[in-house]
Amino acid sequence: MEVSHVIIATVLVLYSLLPSAANKHRGNHLHVGFYDRSCPEAEQIVGHVVSNAVRKHSSIAPGLIRLHFHDCFVNVSLFLSLPRLLLHGLMWLFITLYYIKQGCDASILLDATPSGEVVEKESPANGKSLRGLEVIDQAKARLEHVCPRTVSCADILAFAARDAAVLAGLLHYHVPAGRRDGRSSRAADTFDNLPPPSFPVDKLTDIFTKKGLTQEEMVTLSGAHSIGAAHCFTFDYRLYNFNSTESQRQDPSIDVLYAYFLKLGCPEPGTPVAENSRGTTVPLDSISPATLDNMYYMGLMAQRGLLASDQALANDPNTRKFVREMALNPVKWSKKFGKAMIRLGRVDVLTRKKGEIRNYCRLVN
Repeated sequence: MEVSHVIIATVLVLYSLLPSAANKHRGNHLHVGFYDRSCPEAEQIVGHVVSNAVRKHSSIAPGLIRLHFHDCFVNVSLFLSLPRLLLHGLMWLFITLYYIKQGCDASILLDATPSGEVVEKESPANGKSLRGLEVIDQAKARLEHVCPRTVSCADILAFAARDAAVLAGLLHYHVPAGRRDGRSSRAADTFDNLPPPSFPVDKLTDIFTKKGLTQEEMVTLSGAHSIGAAHCFTFDYRLYNFNSTESQRQDPSIDVLYAYFLKLGCPEPGTPVAENSRGTTVPLDSISPATLDNMYYMGLMAQRGLLASDQALANDPNTRKFVREMALNPVKWSKKFGKAMIRLGRVDVLTRKKGEIRNYCRLVN
C-alpha cells in the first residue's frame, strides 16, 4: 500500500514539472533581435535568399508560409516509461516521462531521424507537395558560413515565412526568435494536427484551440489562402459528388458561375478528359491570387471559397463576423495576420538548452 502511494506521489510530482496547458504555447523565451550580437546579419541573409527565390518563382511565397504553419502545428508527444529495478530485496519503480515538443522546431525539414521512423514531410497529410525546402537549405548554408552553429532552422522558417508574406503584400512585422531545433519527426503525429480541406468549423476550432490560438486567429491565419493553389482532387467532390445519399452532385454553397469555371479546369474524375488534367491546380483566391490580401474574405462572402473548410468560415455563424470584419478592413487584417503569425510561431517551441542548432536542416547533428 505504501509503495503504491509513493508511485502515485512520484507521478504527480513529475506531472507538475511539465508545462501547463496555459503556458506551453507562449514561447516566452523568444524575443525580437535575438541574433543582434551573435549573428547580426541573420534576418538580412534569410530575407535576401527568400527575395531571390520569390522573384524567380512566385509560388515559393505560399510554400514558405505553409512550411512554417505545418511545422508549428504538429502536436507534442508524451511517452511514459516504467522500468523496474530490484535492489536489496525491494522492488522500486522508476518512472520516466519523455515530453517531446514538436511544435515550431523545424521537424518538418528532417529527411531522417535516429529512430528511423517515417518523417513528417513524407506524411500523406503533407501531400508530398511541400515547397520552399531548397530555400531554407540555401539560407542555412549561407548562415553557417557567416555564423556557424548559431541560427536555428526553426528560426529560419519563421523569418522566411514573414519575408515571403511581406513580399506577397503583407505589412511588415517583427519576428521573435530564439527557437531551437528538434530531433524528432514522425509522420504519425501529423494526422490529428494538420486539418484536411474538408474540415467543418467546429473541428478546425478544436485543433486551433489545442495550439493556444483563438477562433479569430484561426480565421485570420486562414487568410494565407489568399495566395497559393490547390489540386483539383482536394475540392472536386464539391462539384461532382458532394452528397451521394441525397443525390446532390454539387455543393449548394458554391456560387454557380464559380462552379462552372472550376469545372472547366477540373473535369469530373473518371472521365476521359479528366486524365489530361491530372496535377492541375486552381488558385485558392479567385480575385487576387498573387497578392496576400483580404480579397480572400471577399471571395468567401461571395461563396467563392475553393476549399470546403474555407467556405465554412463564412457560412458558420460563429466565424462569419470575423470574415466580414476582415473583408471590410484590409489594413486591420494585415496587422492581425502579422500578430497571429507571431502567436503561431510560439507554439511548443524549444528554447535555451533544449533541442539543438542543426548544422544541416535536413538531418539531426
